[in-house]
Amino acid sequence: MTLDIPIVAFSLQVAFVATGVTLPIGLITAWLLVRKDFRGKFALDVLVSLPLALPPVVVGYVLLWIVGTHGWVGQLSHWLFGSTLAFTWFAAVLASSVVSFPLVVRSFTVALAGVDPRLEVAAKGLGAGSLRTFLTVTLPLAQRGVIAGVLLGFVRALSEFGATIIVAGNIPGRTQTVPTAIFTRISSGDTNSAWRLAIVSLVLGVIALGVHNWLLNRPRSSIGSGSTRLGGHPL
Repeated sequence: MTLDIPIVAFSLQVAFVATGVTLPIGLITAWLLVRKDFRGKFALDVLVSLPLALPPVVVGYVLLWIVGTHGWVGQLSHWLFGSTLAFTWFAAVLASSVVSFPLVVRSFTVALAGVDPRLEVAAKGLGAGSLRTFLTVTLPLAQRGVIAGVLLGFVRALSEFGATIIVAGNIPGRTQTVPTAIFTRISSGDTNSAWRLAIVSLVLGVIALGVHNWLLNRPRSSIGSGSTRLGGHPL
């Protein structure tokens, strides 16, 4: 059982870092898709959703091509640090981030689309800039959907297997996550150890999804207290 703790800890680390990466990028992307009209918007929407339509192993292979020996990112990394990013913990974070990103953006898009644009216009009329309006008006009103999207992305990052095993490998003590460890133990016939990790994965997933569903079903009036205010003016 003690051998499982480092694997679970590493998986949680990868999922937390991946979630931290997708949160700001996902918010910016969702805001662009909801609030802005620009040339290439359809292409951006397709690109964001593409990992959902591709097998995870294909996503992993593309990432391996980018960060590996023959990719420009891999060559730059080798020139700067003496090694590529492939088969490192960063590669595991990258794989989890890319695969979970579409789910995060979709959740954020729905949350931001539910905010009345007239409230943002009113905030700007009171002298707030775009960033302040987003932080003090849009984000608080969309916080339930944003938190739900973060949790959904965390669960997806925690359960990622296909892309991770291609670009990060399955190196014990270095890049082995819970899903890849389960795969290894099943392949070697160690079903008891595989079940232990499967149960841990199940418990973590149930907790995160339980909080996710609770947030979505919670009455909107109970999310946050008081009305949104800007410079002493209620909105």
